[in-house]
Amino acid sequence: MPIWIPLAVIAVLILYRHKLVEEWQMFRTQRREWLRDKWKNWGEPFVVAAILAIVIRTFLLGPYKIPTGSMRPTFLEGDRIFVDKVSYRFNEPDRGDIIVFKYPEDKKKDFVKRLVGLSGDRLEIRQGKIWINGEALDDPPFSQNYYYNMGDYGKENGSIIIPENSLFAMGDNSAHSSDSRNWGYVPRGNVVGKAFVIWWPPKRVKLVE
Repeated sequence: MPIWIPLAVIAVLILYRHKLVEEWQMFRTQRREWLRDKWKNWGEPFVVAAILAIVIRTFLLGPYKIPTGSMRPTFLEGDRIFVDKVSYRFNEPDRGDIIVFKYPEDKKKDFVKRLVGLSGDRLEIRQGKIWINGEALDDPPFSQNYYYNMGDYGKENGSIIIPENSLFAMGDNSAHSSDSRNWGYVPRGNVVGKAFVIWWPPKRVKLVE
């Protein structure tokens, strides 16, 4: 154990010795009042804060850690992001959004990928580009990445039609990404939210484009 820990404990005991004695005397002689005071000053605020944290994390804002390099250079391994869980309750996801969703083959896992195809789109990967309904996606962020053919849903010289209530998601680092090319479509109901900011590490803090 580092030596500063017992030294810090001793310092606290010395500085607050009178308060600690008063608390001990009150605990021994007026236990009910002591408990009521502690609940009002510590218990209630803690419970309220815990409930608010649960509500925010469940329905409004979720923290996630990027485990792999599949979204390089947008996200690096170890980046921590916040995900907006509210917007998609009122609006549909847009092409180009970075979405967090439940992995269709194991809903205990969350994946982070870029949305490239919407319901009804005819999608093809050709010459390193994504083609939607016969037109190449040439605007950023798609123009900044090279997209590789792989998997049953991303074959060369082949196109797919994205089913209703489904999405097609890919990693920006498509050479090293397990995504819709390999395992298929993302059900709309699996979408958790939209990544909107990197909050850690400090040198990487920024809004997500």
